[in-house]
Amino acid sequence: MGLGKLLASWPVVRQLRDGDPLALGPAVQSPRSKTLTPRVDEADHVVQSVCPYCAVGCGQLVYVKDGEVSHIEGDPSSPVSRGRLCPKGQASKSFVQSPLREYKVKYRRPYGTQWEELSLDDAMEMIAQRVVETRAQTWEEKTPDGAPAQRTTAIAHLGGATLDNEENYVIKKLMTALGVVQVENQARI
Repeated sequence: MGLGKLLASWPVVRQLRDGDPLALGPAVQSPRSKTLTPRVDEADHVVQSVCPYCAVGCGQLVYVKDGEVSHIEGDPSSPVSRGRLCPKGQASKSFVQSPLREYKVKYRRPYGTQWEELSLDDAMEMIAQRVVETRAQTWEEKTPDGAPAQRTTAIAHLGGATLDNEENYVIKKLMTALGVVQVENQARI
């Protein structure tokens, strides 16, 4: 490469030669940067979502290519976050695609030293059975003073922050029907 060509490729010379003194235009573009395209341009479609981490409920745009999440960014139309995400929200793609993510139910028996895999049906049946047994064993028909109670204090429910009002309503109805009195939501804590 000759000296003249080398100097002509220098951004400061291009700024002066092309009338771009603030370096805001093509004077500062390299051949590589001229061919760059946003990674979201290749997505097949975009899905609006809510960040799964804290109680804020920031809006996310999830870009999908070939059935896989290709990128996640803040949703500018979200009144909560206005397009911003914290580092955890920005990294939530790894929540979906981490090689460490578990896809099977893991269970360790009481006093056990090893985890074993259960089917989802077996795990759900185990949970339901434990709720029924705990409710039956701890049911209080009356308070110690003799007043009607119709409750169990051995079961509690803590809802997640990303549950919407309708989901919280259904959960509260279920817990009330079971006689559970400790029902809370992460968003209130």
